Amino acid sequence: MSAFSAEILGTMFMILLGNGVVANVVLTGTKGNNGGWIVITTAWALAVFVGVVIAGPYSGAHLNPAVTIGLAAAGKFSWADAPAYIAAQFIGAMLGSFLVWLLFKDFYKGTEDKGAKQATFCTAPAIPNTVSNLISEIIGTFVLIFVIFHFTDASFGSDKSPIGLGSVGALPVTFLVWVIGLSLGGTTGYAINPARDLGPRIMHAILPVAGKGGNNWSYAWIPVIGPIVGSVLAALLYFCIKI
Repeated sequence: MSAFSAEILGTMFMILLGNGVVANVVLTGTKGNNGGWIVITTAWALAVFVGVVIAGPYSGAHLNPAVTIGLAAAGKFSWADAPAYIAAQFIGAMLGSFLVWLLFKDFYKGTEDKGAKQATFCTAPAIPNTVSNLISEIIGTFVLIFVIFHFTDASFGSDKSPIGLGSVGALPVTFLVWVIGLSLGGTTGYAINPARDLGPRIMHAILPVAGKGGNNWSYAWIPVIGPIVGSVLAALLYFCIKI
């Protein structure tokens, strides 16, 4: 497993399970139909856990261009490696989205709401407002990246000997994504990840989704630019604090 393939697989599983829960909740006729926001935010957090468990040992499990850019801006990751990581994240997001469509193919046919179908691929604002929506994505991603900077490894004794936690080490980011979704996610659907939104949005445009509507390209830049700005701001604040 290389870092590149780990980012592909980790992101693919994350999107499969994350967008999968959205499909299970919003598409007509599923057993999870109308499961609600708690179901979606909880499963998305657990989807991140699965992605981190898979990719963590090999790539550090960025799974998100905003994480890659934020770490690079803070001097914690090489800018030279960032393009490959980001490319892998987009590939993984598109593959995961394809699998969601394949799995729920029959339910797309039975769903009349075009917006619900699009929601299983990408995000959309509850109230369209360019400035407010952009601020929402900036703040959500700022929280994500700034808190990630403060994650610490478990240690023991006065010499701070590290303790390997294995897969349990993925729990902090799981809880972080969960609380962001519960607290801040209701405005835009908390993309907080350019690959998570744009990759599946492209798949929505490409795939023969039954009865689909438009792709809302006029909004598509917000869940890309917002997370990037939020990650850079988090890196700047972290850098200032550490000086």
